[in-house]
Amino acid sequence: MQIPVGDYLAVSAALFITGAVGFLLRRNPITMLMAIELMWNAGNIAFAAFARSFVDMSGQIFVFIVITVAAAEAAIALAIVVMVFRRRPHVDVDDISIMRG
Repeated sequence: MQIPVGDYLAVSAALFITGAVGFLLRRNPITMLMAIELMWNAGNIAFAAFARSFVDMSGQIFVFIVITVAAAEAAIALAIVVMVFRRRPHVDVDDISIMRG
């Protein structure tokens, strides 16, 4: 039984919308990072679906690159968020710009 590409794209769109809404509505940096990861994974699902549909492995290569970039981004951003949380127990994204000085 072959699953149509449209189903994969529907799941991808739902994940991306969930991530975008989470990023726009939440002000907690960790929640925002998780929302960004959801959007990255939505793109990965779309890449993999099109790669399978067109029987072309270049989509799989893009998925690998995106996962690598997402892991590096998560590691660096999480380190920054941990440093900010050490200074203040409750952090709002809008308060981070105040801490520049």
